[in-house]
Amino acid sequence: MAKRGKTLPSPQSGWAVYLRTSDKEAQNPANSQGRQRSAIRRALLETSDLPVIGEYIDNLTGRVSDRREGYQRLLHDARSGKFSHVAVENAERFGRNDAEALSAIDELHAFAVAVRFADYPDLDPIDADDRIMVSLSFTLARRESMKTSQRVRGGMITKLERGGHIGFAPDGYLNLERRTPSSEKLDYGRYDRWIEPDPERRVIWRFAWDLLLSNRYTLEEICEELHARGYRLRSGRPFVQIDAKGNRTYASNTLSKIFHNWTYAGWVVSEEANIPPKTVRGNWEPLIGTDEFEHGLAIFQERNNKPNPQHKHVYLLTGLLYLQLPDESRLIRLTGSTSNSSRESGGTSYYCVKSSSINLQCQPIDTHVAAAMQAIQVDPALIPAIRKYYTDEVVHQMGHSTPTERQGLGTALKAIDEEEARALRLFVAGKITESVWDGLWREWEDRRRTLRENLDAAERSSDYHIENLDAALHMISRIGVLYHQLERPQQKKLLREVIDRIVVDAEGTVLRIDLLPPFAYLHNLACKTQLEAGSEAEQTKTSLEAGSCSTSTFRGAPMEIRTPVLALKGPRPGPLDDGGD
Repeated sequence: MAKRGKTLPSPQSGWAVYLRTSDKEAQNPANSQGRQRSAIRRALLETSDLPVIGEYIDNLTGRVSDRREGYQRLLHDARSGKFSHVAVENAERFGRNDAEALSAIDELHAFAVAVRFADYPDLDPIDADDRIMVSLSFTLARRESMKTSQRVRGGMITKLERGGHIGFAPDGYLNLERRTPSSEKLDYGRYDRWIEPDPERRVIWRFAWDLLLSNRYTLEEICEELHARGYRLRSGRPFVQIDAKGNRTYASNTLSKIFHNWTYAGWVVSEEANIPPKTVRGNWEPLIGTDEFEHGLAIFQERNNKPNPQHKHVYLLTGLLYLQLPDESRLIRLTGSTSNSSRESGGTSYYCVKSSSINLQCQPIDTHVAAAMQAIQVDPALIPAIRKYYTDEVVHQMGHSTPTERQGLGTALKAIDEEEARALRLFVAGKITESVWDGLWREWEDRRRTLRENLDAAERSSDYHIENLDAALHMISRIGVLYHQLERPQQKKLLREVIDRIVVDAEGTVLRIDLLPPFAYLHNLACKTQLEAGSEAEQTKTSLEAGSCSTSTFRGAPMEIRTPVLALKGPRPGPLDDGGD
């Protein structure tokens, strides 16, 4: 909106024509744009003495206004005063996000630019009564889009239930279509689409299945056999890629997905349509028999059930651990690696940076983090002070923000009543049909119910947080104890619920631990509680790293008043050593 006190340029008299083609019309946008121009010319331009100054075009859905270049250029030129009127075929073309579009109309009005629609040339979206019609147009457009999606989805499910295939055919098949004669349009629509085996590529996959069913080849070895024969995936990607150093990368994942795809056995399978395997036979020729396909699945199942003789190390901190190098602000993510993993001991595990000499042993860093988790507990002596801080913040937040919030909710309820009154006048005047009135009335009732529920929630929220403080303190105090009772995979999951990142230096020393919300806020409030108690020594003990418990040390989301409070206590973990496992 314009800044108060700023002189606005007087807009040049003339029309800006806005045309938008939706995704479903993208195959032939010229026809859609021509039709829009014709409607705008007949309804608006021919009855006006103003010239057409410019045309703004988008070929994109109206739901993403920030990505519509023509729309954004239109708003920019309006602010510069390049035209006085905007002509659009209908409200739906301006955008399906009614809140954003109406806000843009208000902004254009602030710059003395009027918006007019060809389907209702006399309608002024700034007028209170006419604005009801504009809002209704957006609502109907959004409803029509939802109905279209439902119809398309229903048609796809029906086709699957009849044994048809939807989407792009898998490798080894071809997508085919034909224009249906008039006598068949009721059954198939304008086009009948199906899949058939590709005569050139079916031999590739028959050979691949023969290798699998022999149960003598791994997926990588099957890739090697296909590569040796010069076969490639349909995309052109080879089954084996070899880089400049001679390292080989196999298309094993793609091969596995194909071996698990029931389409090749001639069956329709869809979770969305609730169609399990071997219930709906597809109307295409299978490349492999059902018995052979199930035998292949059994081979995979048998291989997955075999114990892995190689020791598999669980890297607790992968995805959380970052390296901070001297004089560099950029953090480097560390990954896990185990040397000599075939040994009986399982080898030595490291956090490392690939293709570098940086290798930090996992054990000392994991031990440090375990000690930090143990330090998360509630100090009973601080509970009275914690309760006071928590209660004060709840009162501050709820006592000052809730009246404003309640006032806003009350204003919204009053606006609905006013909107209903304006629409009632239009209904009495015969400008709105009874069915439209019924739909609007149901929408108003839904909005009223939501606003009243929010008002009730605002009344209950303060009591809710205070009553649940003791339960929250007990739950959080159990984190340190629970961590040491879990297996390593479960410890890894718990760490991801509490810690955002852990930063170490090149020697493996932990520089800081960044907590996730709500724990970042909880730690900051605990430090505040301890500072109020006047214990600097206790403040140092509560830190999870070598430093003070400042908000910069433990970074997280902005403070949430709905979060319970905890105090951190316990000795700070000592310096890490360079010892191995």
